[in-house]
Amino acid sequence: MESIGVLMTCPPPDPYLVEQLEKRFTLFKFHSIPDKAHFLNSNKASIRAVVGNASAGADAQLIHQLPNLEIVSSFSVGLDKIDLAKCRERGIRVTNTPDVLTDDVADLAIGLMLAVLRRLCQSDRYVRSVNSCMEGRLVSSSLAVPPFLQIDYYFLQVCVFVLLNIDEVITTLGYISKVNPDCSASLGTLGLRNGAKFAFSKSSWLNVRFLLVLSISNLLLVVSLPCLANVSFPLKSTCRPFTGKSVGIIGLGRIGLAIAKRAEAFSCPISYHTRTEKSDVKYKYYPSVVELAANCQILIVACALTEETRHIINREVINALGPKGVLINIGRGPHVDEPELVSALVEGRLGGAGLDVFQDEPNVPEELFGLENVVLLPHVGSGTMETRKEMADLVVGNLEAHFLNKPLLTPVL
Repeated sequence: MESIGVLMTCPPPDPYLVEQLEKRFTLFKFHSIPDKAHFLNSNKASIRAVVGNASAGADAQLIHQLPNLEIVSSFSVGLDKIDLAKCRERGIRVTNTPDVLTDDVADLAIGLMLAVLRRLCQSDRYVRSVNSCMEGRLVSSSLAVPPFLQIDYYFLQVCVFVLLNIDEVITTLGYISKVNPDCSASLGTLGLRNGAKFAFSKSSWLNVRFLLVLSISNLLLVVSLPCLANVSFPLKSTCRPFTGKSVGIIGLGRIGLAIAKRAEAFSCPISYHTRTEKSDVKYKYYPSVVELAANCQILIVACALTEETRHIINREVINALGPKGVLINIGRGPHVDEPELVSALVEGRLGGAGLDVFQDEPNVPEELFGLENVVLLPHVGSGTMETRKEMADLVVGNLEAHFLNKPLLTPVL
């Protein structure tokens, strides 16, 4: 099978997958080829398989350019990057990687809910910042210390040393001024007189010392307040329990059911929306996403991305979820009308969001970075070493089965 050309259309998703493909086939990494049109013209005859993932697969144009394409094997469950109609028309086989990633994605959904509601990411940053402060340097990311107060603690120690030894410092400055008259003007601003004797009047010296003590004491107090070991993490109205929250799930397939099972362990009432009501589940069914959103506190997107589900989370749904509701998206970025989501979070019309996927990955709206009620992840729903290996084995196993005329392991078409 070494002569069989396999075109990987996505950036290499996993080193193990690349290694296994290169052992068995002639692998072309489409993402790193600068002149793609020239490459396809030169190699189209040898390419008989395509490997993609959630970011890139095989659209109608690519399929048209590969006359000998026989199979598309996706390193993902979702098939939205593959033109299934074109594959069906051409008789091209299609496979994906179901089941093996179900648990990891469901685990991550629960993790996102906990992270948003319990402010886990902010708590982590707080501990790191306080620890750094105690070691001598402030970290401004989560302590809200004004920039002019973000001062090296050791600099403050020098200030204290100077204050405690001010008499010696004044004497030294006086000597410098005597030796170098050019310093007179500068020293004069401190109340020093030029000449052999340098001394404050008793009243002016007391005033200066009082002001210095007051200023440095205040500065030390303001800067050290956030660093005190016994200062508690500031609780806010956005910090809430997960147990008992009503959970609505859009899409009750393998992953949706796995999420529901886990949420039940937290005493969460479960409801769902799918195209048709399922007779084999006990959860409350809502015929529309708006109704589901209006009757739950946490809304989870766990359905496949199709033309019907694109922007299934729109302004109406977000408003129905409300200012205390939380949106979790472990599906696909285009499930959500992203500009509407951003504006709702900024304006406080939505209580929070946990997002593993985005509309234009890897780009993320900058407005989300400063929001404490949002947790952002880089599409790592299946991101464990064990699961990624199982996914890679399925991709390679499906390709081997096809070219050896054996039944496919996970056929879609």
